[in-house]
Amino acid sequence: MLGGLRDRLDRRLHDLRCRGILATPPLAIRPAPLAFCSLVSQRDLIMYLVAIKSVYRQVGEGTIHVINDGSLTADGIAALNHHLGDPVIVPIASVDTGACPRGGCWERLLHILDLSRDRYVIQVDSDIVARRAMAEVTQSYRANRSFTLGTRIGQRIISTAEASANVAASTTEHIQITAERALAGLGEAETRRYVRGCAGFAGFAAGAVSRAAAAAFSQGMQAQIGPRGSTWGTEQVASNYLIANAPDALVLPWPRYASYYPEVSIPDADLVHFLNQHRFEGGHYARESRAVISALTRGRPAA
Repeated sequence: MLGGLRDRLDRRLHDLRCRGILATPPLAIRPAPLAFCSLVSQRDLIMYLVAIKSVYRQVGEGTIHVINDGSLTADGIAALNHHLGDPVIVPIASVDTGACPRGGCWERLLHILDLSRDRYVIQVDSDIVARRAMAEVTQSYRANRSFTLGTRIGQRIISTAEASANVAASTTEHIQITAERALAGLGEAETRRYVRGCAGFAGFAAGAVSRAAAAAFSQGMQAQIGPRGSTWGTEQVASNYLIANAPDALVLPWPRYASYYPEVSIPDADLVHFLNQHRFEGGHYARESRAVISALTRGRPAA
């Protein structure tokens, strides 16, 4: 309860500090065979605008797709239309999950896979801040090469056999560890691949990953771990698995692309994911967001 109250207060203060994003110029959208896709809620609107504007500023082209989690207000949708050049906004309930779970961000992953049939797609979480030019991201898009954000312990693609072995001795019941233990049971454990990445920032090459592959993974995972195979957290494991098995997939070099932990040097990072656990610690997230807002306001070119 106290943790929830603290989070609400931190969010409110962060939004007050960063509401200047609402006064920045709208993005100049340049059509390209690239889509940015995000699952967006009303409470994350300020954060999301910073995220997508900071990323788009560095890449410079593509269309924007928003999955409305059901909470966006009329004013929120109007703000998105104004700032993002009338993005494609899709109600989450309209996404057909087929044989895959509903909820837990599976709608986002499946919609991305639908989009990626004929274009490159970059998934952007609302708590991302792109600080400067992201050469590996742009190069991956141009080369139609999938990528994912690495983590402290997930900086290379390995076999599912190795991934399962890495967590075999763990006694935690966290869903990610539980799912990773089960990876070897999906078959072809020595040839299928996995990376302990982060689904918060990921690139899906056009034509590289199918809905059928996602459904096969989901059904296999549910056969291994039962009903928990459809719970929150399994979508991230699926994203890690699907990207790792895409041709020539890249793990973005950590810590230049990093989820924020106290030991991460923000000045050395090109992109930072301010994930829940440490999001508001030390005021770093607000400072980095305000730096983006200042650059957008002044119309300064991307670094």
